[in-house]
Amino acid sequence: MAILNKEEAQKLLKKVLSYTKADECEVNLSGSEGGNIRYARNSVSTAGSASRLSLAVTASFGKKSGTATINEFDDASLAKVVQRAEEVAQLAPENPEYMPLLGPQTYLDSIAYNKATAAMDPDMRATAVEKSLKVSTDANLEAAGFLENEAGFSAMMNSKGLFAYNTDSDVSFSVTMRNQAGTGSGYVSKSFNDATKLDTLTLTKIAASKANGSANAKAIEPGKYTVILEPLAASDLLGNLFSGFDARTADEGRSYMSKKGGTTRLGEKLFDEKVNIYTDPLHPDLPSRTFSGDGLPIKKTVWVENGVVKNLAYSRYWAQKKGVEPQPGAGRMIMEGGTSSLEDLIKGTDKGILVTRFWYIRFVDPQTLLLTGLTRDGTFYIENGKIQFPIKNFRFNESPVIMLNNVEELGKPERTLNMIVPPMKIRDFTFTSLSDAV
Repeated sequence: MAILNKEEAQKLLKKVLSYTKADECEVNLSGSEGGNIRYARNSVSTAGSASRLSLAVTASFGKKSGTATINEFDDASLAKVVQRAEEVAQLAPENPEYMPLLGPQTYLDSIAYNKATAAMDPDMRATAVEKSLKVSTDANLEAAGFLENEAGFSAMMNSKGLFAYNTDSDVSFSVTMRNQAGTGSGYVSKSFNDATKLDTLTLTKIAASKANGSANAKAIEPGKYTVILEPLAASDLLGNLFSGFDARTADEGRSYMSKKGGTTRLGEKLFDEKVNIYTDPLHPDLPSRTFSGDGLPIKKTVWVENGVVKNLAYSRYWAQKKGVEPQPGAGRMIMEGGTSSLEDLIKGTDKGILVTRFWYIRFVDPQTLLLTGLTRDGTFYIENGKIQFPIKNFRFNESPVIMLNNVEELGKPERTLNMIVPPMKIRDFTFTSLSDAV
């Protein structure tokens, strides 16, 4: 019962709404099925599967709302959860920012569900991990990794006649490889909507190469360097940038999108002209839900065009306050790039540093988006277009805003985690100190 089809979900939600006596009522239903396998020190440590189905009811009387959740679906339990939500609502204070529920909406047809990913079973996961472990043992390395797949659905219905339904699926894989002496480390992490694209053998070989190649790292002086950020490293920093595309935090002076006097940077050229960022729920490699949490339709949205900030996200309340149309928040971001491979970027670099990924990232100054953290799992010195030797890890102090103003070249974009970003060649990236961590 964990994954209901559209008709089953609609029938159940109608039944729940039939029990309400509230002025307005919204019901959200979600379910998923999936499995995982974890391994460490070249041995599988845990494996399991999960099936989840849950329902949340939000009842409102005027501007007072209450929410109750349940994972039982007999008629008595459904009536009880509605009653409980209404009781909580009567006790709640009024919400000054309450917005009436939306009526029926028109949504794009989601493409986020993939049959091959949903069909992954324990044998398939075990076979994929077996390939990874063979690479590790053959290379006399130690591996620790995690593979997980999930398929699910989400649906919502309210007393104003709105109904929305989506299905989705995803598979993710990550592995850390270390040499026996603990002096070299490599890492890869990939996610796909389509499980047939997952190649644990090739990915593990990349991590193994980094583990062997990063041993006996040399120390070089901290300072400003040209860096080549692999997509994983770029995504580590850009996630913090993307969360800033929110109109309210910008209007209230709480983000890097804020300006003095209560204005924002909307319409400004904030980044290098090579920077183009958008979201698209129908992107084939990064599909997502076609409706927001409050039922607004999600469509392709350009956030940055040729370095200029084109849109900010507006909640329904903040949009009403500002007299603009609501815009659902920035979801799975896609950053355009060029056609060059990572190897091409390296070949075109006289002197620089290749960064596999960043770790333990923390804010130094949210207002300028200044971040600090460490390089990890393979950091290498480049000279004359070639990787010359591994170097010790650095602590960095850098703002993604400044970083995207110092773009020299962008490579071919690829999915990493829940975004699509290109490898990046960035000038004047600031490393502040050395780290003995591997």
